[in-house]
Amino acid sequence: MILEIAQIDVKPGTETEFEAGVQKAVPLFKRQKGCKSLALQRSIEKPSRFRLFIHWDTVENHTVDFRGSADFQEWRKLVGHFFATPPEVEHVREVAKGF
Repeated sequence: MILEIAQIDVKPGTETEFEAGVQKAVPLFKRQKGCKSLALQRSIEKPSRFRLFIHWDTVENHTVDFRGSADFQEWRKLVGHFFATPPEVEHVREVAKGF
């Protein structure tokens, strides 16, 4: 299992609309090959900063399957205009667990 972490800074004043756009996009992710879960978190210290956490079976499910799909284009239409800067994305895998 791979965890995609996307740090997304949105234009100040658009936070609520961005959150609504992500909520509208949930079905786009649910139907993607290898997509297991999605969660959006908002920073307390920097309220225009969000982190999107998406669990995928493989990195390619995100980078090839999703990014090459019409659903990715729809995702960008729903939320892309809120981005203050391009999202910073990385993929991680769990190597240790304490709880």
